[in-house]
Amino acid sequence: MIKNILIIGFVWPEPKSSAAGGRMMQLIAFFQSQNYHVTFASPCAKTDRAFNLESIGVNQISVELNHSSFDVFVKGLNPNVVVFDRFMMEEQFGWRVAEQCPDALRILDTEDLHGLRKGRQQAFKEGAEFSLEHLFNNTAKREIASICRSDLSLIISEVEMDILKNKFKVDEDLLVYLPFMLETLSDKNITKLPKFEARQHFISIGNFLHEPNYNAVLYLKETLWPFIREQLPKTEMHVYGAYANQKVNQLHNQKEGFLIKGFAEDVNEVMQKAKICLATVRFGAGLKGKLADAMQNGTPCIMTSIASEGIFGNLDTNGFIEDGPKAFANKAVQLYQDEKLWNEKQQNGFQIINQRFSKKEFQQKFASIIEETTNQLHNKRLNNFTGQMLMHHTLQSAKFMGKWIEAKNK
Repeated sequence: MIKNILIIGFVWPEPKSSAAGGRMMQLIAFFQSQNYHVTFASPCAKTDRAFNLESIGVNQISVELNHSSFDVFVKGLNPNVVVFDRFMMEEQFGWRVAEQCPDALRILDTEDLHGLRKGRQQAFKEGAEFSLEHLFNNTAKREIASICRSDLSLIISEVEMDILKNKFKVDEDLLVYLPFMLETLSDKNITKLPKFEARQHFISIGNFLHEPNYNAVLYLKETLWPFIREQLPKTEMHVYGAYANQKVNQLHNQKEGFLIKGFAEDVNEVMQKAKICLATVRFGAGLKGKLADAMQNGTPCIMTSIASEGIFGNLDTNGFIEDGPKAFANKAVQLYQDEKLWNEKQQNGFQIINQRFSKKEFQQKFASIIEETTNQLHNKRLNNFTGQMLMHHTLQSAKFMGKWIEAKNK
């Protein structure tokens, strides 16, 4: 039986530009595998790098914020499931979906916890230890309200699951742990990857519209790279990322071997050429797509503790986790030069991909949760009084603000 799903995107997915874009493509592939007819709608302008969803059989619809045309559209579509891409879309469209399609299962894809990222960034700016005062910020309040109003929320990291349950006291029944869903790496594909002696230089990658990534590259350039370059004077640092602006490109320095390469058309190609991936993120949230890319392509990593969060579980890392600048640089140099150690860390990465991010395993679990929740949707909502309360109060204010803006724009 064909079912309808509507995904309301904060942006149009750009899988070559960001981990969020890749995550969205994984979700679309999952729903298509479950015989859903997928419609993707967004109020955001589309860039040239946006994936052509129609090429994979997905309807693309542009929708307006604060406009009743969305009500007509969603009622006509009558989706079985609606996915809100980040809490901002649930705030904007959640009340409209609830009014027009009350029986639709409402799912929030958090991508990562925005409130957590904002709180960590504030603590970093202050030079302070991260605390509850940073965590319980206004963005977090909006985000947690959105989670409580939704029937299910997709959480990409076990660390964030723990924070939601133990710090924010969110009912576990509302949360679904759904990390990256990746294809299993076969021995055949692994043996095709370039070996230690065929690789050279260091790589860093990340979308520069994302503030943690720019900060990471600045830290790499000013603090870490001089230590590495001093010990490995012939190596180069290759920095890739979409939307590199002038302040990013100014970091390029041929003499120092620090090269801003810009957008990577094929992340697999550039990752397989590199010997080591450096992930120098100092604040943020969620899972780092750059680490998954590195492990899939057999590239060991040196990373900060923030970068490593939620990736390894109880398994050995595909490199080293270091937060001190000199220790970070020394481990990078050691791993760059030690072939035996490099091969060991590479194998760890393959194991992590296959054991922690199995597409087949998580698709099966998610399908079961959707079926169970759909069958018990009335009782689930009845037992979620916090969600009812927030739907009544918070979304009523969003509703009437939206209606006021719509009337004002006429």
